[in-house]
Formats: sequence, structure tokens, C-alpha cells
Amino acid sequence: MSKLLIAGQWVAGDHSEVLTDCYSGEPYGEMAVASVRQVEEAVGAATEAMRRIQLSPDERYRILMRAADLLQTRKEALLQTMVAETGFPRGDGDNEIRRCVQTLQLSAEEARKVVGHIVPMQATPGLKSRMGYTILVPRGVVCAITPYNSPLNVVAHKVAPALAGGNVVVLKPSELTPLSAVALCEILIEAGLPAECISLLHGPGMTIGRALLDDNRIQFYTFTGSTRVGREIQRAAGLRGTQLELGSIASTIVLADADQQLAASKIVPAGFRKAGQVCTSVQRVLIQRTIYKDFLDKLVAITSKIPYGDPRKPDTVVGPMITVQQAERAEKWVAEAVQAGARVLVGGKRERAVFSPTILTDVSPDSRVACEEVFAPVIVAMPFDTLEEAYERANDTPYGLAAGLFTRDISVAMTAGLNLQFGGVHINETSSSRVDVMPFGGVKDSGFGREGPHYAVREMMEERLVTIAF
Repeated sequence: MSKLLIAGQWVAGDHSEVLTDCYSGEPYGEMAVASVRQVEEAVGAATEAMRRIQLSPDERYRILMRAADLLQTRKEALLQTMVAETGFPRGDGDNEIRRCVQTLQLSAEEARKVVGHIVPMQATPGLKSRMGYTILVPRGVVCAITPYNSPLNVVAHKVAPALAGGNVVVLKPSELTPLSAVALCEILIEAGLPAECISLLHGPGMTIGRALLDDNRIQFYTFTGSTRVGREIQRAAGLRGTQLELGSIASTIVLADADQQLAASKIVPAGFRKAGQVCTSVQRVLIQRTIYKDFLDKLVAITSKIPYGDPRKPDTVVGPMITVQQAERAEKWVAEAVQAGARVLVGGKRERAVFSPTILTDVSPDSRVACEEVFAPVIVAMPFDTLEEAYERANDTPYGLAAGLFTRDISVAMTAGLNLQFGGVHINETSSSRVDVMPFGGVKDSGFGREGPHYAVREMMEERLVTIAF
């Protein structure tokens, strides 16, 4: 059973809820649900810990590096937890753990690199006897609210940089994936983190999330999730700091001069990994019309061979979606698109929470699978004629998280970032390309601020100017 971590102690919640396996639907555990009073206690204890406990940069480094080492030793247990919580097949689970290790290591390194800079005061006429420099100080209590589709690595991308910068953390993971977060907190404490420096609260956003937003002792919110919830967080935070990674409709463009085999081999896994439940999953593939049919044939050929279903089978690549209700939603959206004239080239079938990897063509632009975030193993193929048309169609959504483009033309490659309105533009990679060291975040309705330990640490710290006259 998952418990709450408050004031350095594992405690029971107000009540508990049964957790059910994503694939089988069978119970596998319980989640302790916090009360509003426990939220207040956790934030109060975190505020006191921030005042009382001050870890040096080297201590933070050593804790996070030890946590990375410990995480690797718990791999098999964590894999079993994630299979039950998320339905990840082994490949997705392995990747989640490997990346989480890297995120902890990168954050550890940043803990020893956090410095300000010299301000060239003496370059100003008449200021021969004055110098200036900046320092970076922790913000204080950081609230991290995380999603179900990356129950270890996204949690680490918020918690580890916050700790590296000397903050304390109040963590509220998705109520669908609480046990992975419990395991990570246990590892951090075993690695030497004072237990008072991290609090863990479980429960629904409508109550626990709202109580966290209403507590003015929290100085910074870092959130990954829907744009709707992101707007609520921003309104509630007011002048307090936020980093929001929100919704997406991710496009990848394939030009006629691209290496088609390379593009197809990257697009298919980028569309279907984690059952398409990734904010940067390839949802729309924009294909130049002269290669449209040939390239579609390649996508279909690869997709039709993907093993899907039971995540515990060693050859499964695409497992179930997070709930039966989400799979039913994907099925409904595909059916609506077909009714409006779309064709299913492969997939389109559902069994309980499993939705088969699906490729659609001839989709009406106003179908939900084309103009809303599908968050399912569904790829929509769309033809275009000119590069300018491809840019226009990719940009024509409220979102701007990430885009991909395949081409051999160096001039196109070098200018794509100026024309695609996204936080990340990846050439000869898909929209779903992410390396944990890089800055990651969006524009427009995809939010603002950047993850990636080097960037996130600085978001979670305040820069102060010091000047000295002599």
C-alpha cells in the first residue's frame, strides 16, 4: 500500500483507494489518499525544513548520485510496478528507468555548478570604484505535480533539479501511478536526503491539487499535464513562479528528398511508444504529396508487424492505455473520423484498455483526431505540396511543444527553427525526440519554462544582484 510522506514520516491517509492493473483490471494495491488537513501539514513541515535544513552543493550532488546508483539496483521491482500502474511493456519500462538514472545524474552535476555571474559595473563611466555580481538562491518550497505517462522520469525532472538547487519539494504524482513515486522517494531518502526535505501526497487534483494551489507558502509550481489544468495553476499561482509543460498536437514533416526508410523507422515507434500517451507522440505526419503513397506503404508495413496487447509478454511493444475509458475515447474519435470520410489503413481495434496501433488517412481537418490531442496510439497521415504549406499546417494549432522534420536539404534544416512555432524543432528526428540533457518545453498553449536539469535548476532559483562600492 502506498503511504503519504509528511514531516519526514510515512503516514496513513484519510482513506485508501484500490489500484487496478492497467491490462487485467485486477487489484494490485492500495493508495493512501490525503486529506486537506494533511496537505496543510505537509506544506508547513516543508516550510520548516527549508528554514532548518541547508544542504551544501556537494551534499546535494552526493545524494542525487547515490540515488541514481540505487535506482539501477531496483530495476526489476520498478519494472513490475510500472507494468501494473501504466501498462508499459518492458521496452518502455527499461527506457523510463534508464532515463530517470540519467536525470538524477545530470541534476547531481548541476548542484555543483550553480553560480551567478560578474556584472561589468566598471564599464560604466564614473564607476571605477564599484563592482557587482549575481548569486542564485533557492526559491523555497517547490510543488511538483506530475502525470501518469512518465511516473519516474518526469517526477525526477521536477524533484531532482529542485533538490539540486537547495529547495524542498512537495510532490503530488498522478493518482493513477502513485507507487512509482513512492519508490523514488524511498530511494532518495535511502541515498541520504533528509526525509523532511520531500513530502509525498496522493489524491485527486480537485481536492489535493486545489489545496496545494491555495497555500501561499509554496513559492514555485512545476506541472506537466493538460492545458486546462495548467491555466488553473497559473491563475492560482499569481506572481509566484511556475513551469508548465502542457498539451500538444505534435506534427512531423517528411519532405520528398528525405531518407524515407529512416523517417518511417523513427516515426512509427515515436507515434506508438507508451501506447501513444506522450505529449510529443507523433500524432500528425505531414508527407509531401509526390511520395505520399510510397511513404504511407512503409508506415503501414512497419505498423502492421507491431506486437500489441499483454505488456507482460516479452515481445509486446504496445501495451494498454491507462484506462479502459481512455481506450474507449480513442475508439470513438477514430469512429467519428471514419464516419466523416477517413480510412483506417491499419489498426482501429480495441480490446478492453488495449487500442491497436492505428494509421488514418483522408482525415477531415476538423476531426478530433486531427485538431485535438488524441493521446493514444493513433497517427493521422496528411499530404502537402509545398514546404510553406507544411509549415502552415504544422503551426495551425493552439499548441507548440515539439515538431520533427525529415530532409536532406541543409538550407531547409538550418531555417526550419525559424519557421516552425514550437519549443523544440528536430531535424531528421521526430517530434518525440528528447534527450534529458536538453531544454524541453513549449510555446503557445503548450506552456512555458524549460525542463532539463541545467535549465530547470535555474528556473527553481532566484537571481539576486549584489553591488559593492569601495
